[in-house]
Amino acid sequence: MNMSVRSCRVPAGDVSLEGDLTMPDAARGVVLFAHGSGSSRHSPRNRQVAATLQEHGFATLLLDLLTPLEEVTDSRTAHLRFDIPLLASRVESVIVWLGGDSGTASLPIGLFGASTGGGAALVAAAARPESVRAVVSRGGRPDLAGTSLARVRAPTLLIVGQRDEPVINMNRDAMAKMPGVVSLVIVPRATHLFEEPGALDQVAALAGGWFDEHLRR
Repeated sequence: MNMSVRSCRVPAGDVSLEGDLTMPDAARGVVLFAHGSGSSRHSPRNRQVAATLQEHGFATLLLDLLTPLEEVTDSRTAHLRFDIPLLASRVESVIVWLGGDSGTASLPIGLFGASTGGGAALVAAAARPESVRAVVSRGGRPDLAGTSLARVRAPTLLIVGQRDEPVINMNRDAMAKMPGVVSLVIVPRATHLFEEPGALDQVAALAGGWFDEHLRR
């Protein structure tokens, strides 16, 4: 399968976000990645999942939700990575950009959120129900989406490691507040970062299957 990759700068309020858009031939949809705490578009875990989604025929957009200057500040204070309203507003800006870009305007949009990015993805999905068709959360913090959970209509898959017990409970509690199609899958023996052999492969396969089923034109 042929792939094209282009760097992009996405306007989001008064900043621009740097991203990498990978497009397979005849893409079936596009998945926007919302990274988690202290991460970036260069996250090897998200890039591994993105490669699997590309094999399934989906375009992927990995981008930095924080600017380089904000990253420096956050590395000292760790406060921006938990600023869910800020992160969600930027995810929304990227959703709007995808809808206006000539390469992606015709494609249905899915969101893949990791850690705190899972909460931001769900807030954005609740705010843009006409645009977001499916959501996958890896080791996510859906509890951080707060009252937005009750407004999420996109089919949502929550993936958590078996040894990430506090996050399992957070996901179960959040799941009970979501009115739409939602599923929780616990990956055996996996911890929060899914660093165990084969664990991230399972995440990628689950995400690919979910988007195959729900991310349609």
